[in-house]
Amino acid sequence: MRHNTDLEGFQQIIGYQFQNKNLLMNALTHSSYANEKRTVHYKDNERLEFLGDAVLELTSSDYIYKNHADMDEGKMTRLRASIVCEPTLALCAKDIHLSEYIMLGKGEDQTGGRKRASIVSDAFEALIGAIYLDGGFASAKEFILKFVMTDLDDKQLFYDSKTILQEVVQARGLEVEYTLLSESGPEHDKTFEVAASAGDLFRVEGKGHTKKAAQQQAAYNALLQLKKNGVEFKLKGK
Repeated sequence: MRHNTDLEGFQQIIGYQFQNKNLLMNALTHSSYANEKRTVHYKDNERLEFLGDAVLELTSSDYIYKNHADMDEGKMTRLRASIVCEPTLALCAKDIHLSEYIMLGKGEDQTGGRKRASIVSDAFEALIGAIYLDGGFASAKEFILKFVMTDLDDKQLFYDSKTILQEVVQARGLEVEYTLLSESGPEHDKTFEVAASAGDLFRVEGKGHTKKAAQQQAAYNALLQLKKNGVEFKLKGK
């Protein structure tokens, strides 16, 4: 799959117009693409990722401090971890269709790199770094508040899904069982389908590009079903 080159359309999606388009191009350039092109025009996004990670951590810390006055340091740290972790950022990246615009080397693209959470989350942080350099901290903060610091309970529920589900189920004298239903696709780009069940309490399914990701999705789906059925549970650290 060739990357989407409509950068004007992408800027409309993210709600930010770059003054320096080279920064945007840099943020979207994976190392595999830069290595393949081997020209001064294509630098990989790793330095921008480093910068964006710091901006994201500061912004999320500031938000949590100001909006959760009764939360102690340990709980604040756990909440921040659920926000800035790789799976959550990859989830945030879906809202802006980021994976479509990442420039990948031919080999990386053919082996499923566009679906890899590590690549997408890194590009998301690089984008934050690019916005910070182009428009300053206020612009980067606005982007983070719009696309990251929303539905925090849902993000933390997803992050802690397996642990929370295990506690809910064990309180009822049961155990969660994860069963691999299928795996499909080539070796480098597999999709796993997993079922999560606990007696008659629930049986749900989840998919992912690793068994662990599929189990996490299944656990999250189970919690959503339990919540819908009136089962109460607490987020970790609350």
